Amino acid sequence: MPEHHVLLFCVSFCVFQALHQLYYDPNIENKNLAQKWLMQAQISPQAWQFCWALLSPDKVPEIQYFGASALHTKISRYWGDIPAEQYDTLKTQLFSQIALFASGSKIVLTRLCVALASLALNMMPEAWPGAVSEMVRMFQEEGGGVDGRARCLALLELLTVLPEEFQTSRLPQYRKGQVRGALGREWAAVYPLLQQLLRQPDSPALVKARVLKCLSSWVLLDVPLSESEGLLEAGFAALSDPELFDTAVEAIVNAISQPDSQRYVNTLLKLVPQVLQLQEQLREAVQNGDMETSHGICRIAVSLGENHSRTLLEQVEHWQSFLALVNMIMFCTGIPGHYPVNETTSSLTLTFWYTLQDDIMSFEAEKQAVYLQVYRPVYFQLVDVLLHKAQFPTDEEYASWSSDEKEQFRIYRVDISDTLMYVYEMLGAELLSNLYDKLGRLLTNAEQPTSWQHTEALLYGFQSIAETIDVNYSDVIPGLIGLIPRININNVQLADTVMFTIGALAEWLADHPVMLSSVLPLVLQALGNPDLSVSSVSTLKKICRECKYDLPPYATNIVAVSQEVLIKQIHKTSQCMWLMQALGFLLSALPVEDILRNLHSLITPYIQQLEKLAEETPNPSNKLAIIHILGLLSNLFTTLDITKQEDESGESVPPVKSTVPQTGPNPVVVVLQQVFALIQTVLSKWLNDSQVVEAVCAIFEKSVKTLLHDFAPMVSQLSEMLGQMYSTIPQASALDLTRQMVHIFASETDHFPPIKALFELVTSVTLTIFQQGPRDHPDIVDSFMQLQAQVKVYLPVLCKLNSNSIRCVCVFVCIEQTELLPHCADIPPVGQVVQQDGKLLLLAVLEAIGGQSSRSLMDQFAEVLFSMNKHCFGLLTVWLKEALQSPGFPSSRVSDEQKDTFSQQVLRERVNKRRVKDIVKEFTLVCRGLHGTEYAAEY
Repeated sequence: MPEHHVLLFCVSFCVFQALHQLYYDPNIENKNLAQKWLMQAQISPQAWQFCWALLSPDKVPEIQYFGASALHTKISRYWGDIPAEQYDTLKTQLFSQIALFASGSKIVLTRLCVALASLALNMMPEAWPGAVSEMVRMFQEEGGGVDGRARCLALLELLTVLPEEFQTSRLPQYRKGQVRGALGREWAAVYPLLQQLLRQPDSPALVKARVLKCLSSWVLLDVPLSESEGLLEAGFAALSDPELFDTAVEAIVNAISQPDSQRYVNTLLKLVPQVLQLQEQLREAVQNGDMETSHGICRIAVSLGENHSRTLLEQVEHWQSFLALVNMIMFCTGIPGHYPVNETTSSLTLTFWYTLQDDIMSFEAEKQAVYLQVYRPVYFQLVDVLLHKAQFPTDEEYASWSSDEKEQFRIYRVDISDTLMYVYEMLGAELLSNLYDKLGRLLTNAEQPTSWQHTEALLYGFQSIAETIDVNYSDVIPGLIGLIPRININNVQLADTVMFTIGALAEWLADHPVMLSSVLPLVLQALGNPDLSVSSVSTLKKICRECKYDLPPYATNIVAVSQEVLIKQIHKTSQCMWLMQALGFLLSALPVEDILRNLHSLITPYIQQLEKLAEETPNPSNKLAIIHILGLLSNLFTTLDITKQEDESGESVPPVKSTVPQTGPNPVVVVLQQVFALIQTVLSKWLNDSQVVEAVCAIFEKSVKTLLHDFAPMVSQLSEMLGQMYSTIPQASALDLTRQMVHIFASETDHFPPIKALFELVTSVTLTIFQQGPRDHPDIVDSFMQLQAQVKVYLPVLCKLNSNSIRCVCVFVCIEQTELLPHCADIPPVGQVVQQDGKLLLLAVLEAIGGQSSRSLMDQFAEVLFSMNKHCFGLLTVWLKEALQSPGFPSSRVSDEQKDTFSQQVLRERVNKRRVKDIVKEFTLVCRGLHGTEYAAEY
């Protein structure tokens, strides 16, 4: 036996073994190994030989499928390996195999068709002109022992996958344009075939379904809509056949949705009556509960309206037919039943209403006025329909829904809310008046009983608009606020919406504080109900934020109720934190002595509890309690800000609402100084626990962010504590807090010494960690890099640091932010550090490129190389040569020749940063053994 036959036999045997392992071995590791080996085998030179052997009729479909896939992989990704003189042979072989499998395994047939499609795309148009015409001719010829129906289905499969393969092909951009044009010209050979098969009375349903699927595929190539009219007409006729319904919907929707189709106005106008003729079928489907049919017809109507509303609006003489289409879509929006349990269609229509509104509002004023006269009543009707669809079902029915259905309904209501907010742009204040009138009639009509669902939906409409639209000038809001106390709140969903509506009106209440007394009792009462936790707490927070200058008369009551619910532990942790933020806003507007008194009352129980916990032996239970208390304090201090407030326009708050002048230290600083020793005690026992340390740091970090320079009295003792913490057990949260301190106080002469000492200490400790191996501390690396980037902002400050710290700033900022390298000349310490440690930096970068770091970071490492090359060219030349001389560095997979090439390419590029990034990406793939693989293609 010749040697190459022996090799082929061995490779084929190995492939069989690997496939058997992949499909039948229960061991997942063996499966993964087999998959990896098979992927390599697919791209090997031997694949050209063994793939044909694997297609042998005596093989099982799994093995045949792998052979067909290997063929496709070689053709689509390694086309350059195929000599031009072998194109026709390969084409003939593929035609033969497709004919053989026409009556065989469907998955293998599809894969072979995809392989031939890829061959055609690579050969078109020069090497294989008229490719599609030849395919049609080849499969229409009798012979080969294959029956006509099987040949027909194989041809349709080939014609279907051809445009799909084009969409995913890796052809260069210039070739894509050529091939797209060639395929467009081939539509003339496809259309008559599809038309004939659809119109033949004796065509089986399976053949017609494949024809429609083929049409779906070809219209994605922007085949002119006018050249598909006959097929689309047949597609509409096929909608009456349940076996063809789904594929017909897909074909029609794809054809209508193509961006180019708007050019064919006459064809679009012909489609409108065809869509309107589906209304009877739609109503029957809705009546019979046939969700699939109603969904499909709705997709067609929405697709035509959404993609072509402007074009159809502009055909003024056909305005009635387009209005009929809009009303058909309205029917789909208001389709009976509750989403998503009884229907899933209405959600499809919401985007259409956005599009139609945008198109109407984009016309010039005179034309717009005409359209608004017709469509404003339609949009008022839409509001009624949407609010009806937003209604909750009966309590019994809602209780029977699954949690997933309830979540889908919640998201659906959010989508309706967004739509209502958008519709307000067209309907304006009249919409609010309309909603108010309906709500008023509902709540004041004693004779007619009303469901809570109806009331809730109308309030939801108000809430949707008020959340994002400025309703401060609306004349109906006072009436709405007056109606709210009249609502019989006997249901959790209704109560939630009442709370959220009040929250949405918080800004309005700030301008009309006299109305606070109407709604605040409702909110405080709701605070005690755990079922209303999210809505009541978030509403109180909004009121305290927006109306804080008007709340002092209510402050005692708000604090008392809040304390009560906190002590009773009614709310979950996140709501407790929000409540503390609300109290922070509230206290900010009080005089200092009142703030201190309330703070004492509010936090003393927690301080006492913390003192007790600090004495206990650490365990999981008291850890959670400590973190909770620390979280409450940090959230309170996040919003407690007694400095003069400014509104969004930058103007000072009017004198009427200005705070009482503050004197003495900031209340937050007073409290922090009082509990500082206690916090140190907690730390002494919990320093090993990163979550507790993080919670401690959060108190100070949030206080620093809020107080800014008012935090100054704490700088010295906090810097000392941070240094002790980090020296004992380095943690990322301590670095993050240090960064905040540097940001605010590094440039202040009075506070520079403790900040300088802290920075130098954490730098020294971190350098020690990095020398031992930074990979074990990714969080510290990340936080330390951010700290260096912060220090880099204060370049003049660098000169005041010790040399170790300067070195650290330079080296680590070079990795993340290459701005310091250009300062080699004008900042001597920077130049000195680059001279001393630049090679170490280069070695670290090369090691990362060699495979010791994520491929997603290669662009950053390329920027370091580019910056070094630009500003330290002489040094980089020497360092690169020395570094790459080491055997096996940066990877054992690269040869000396490849390393030399990489070095020359990098040194040559001192202007084009994009090119350096490409060079680094290419080299890292070689270093990782991924060059030429499927992973590389995706990189």
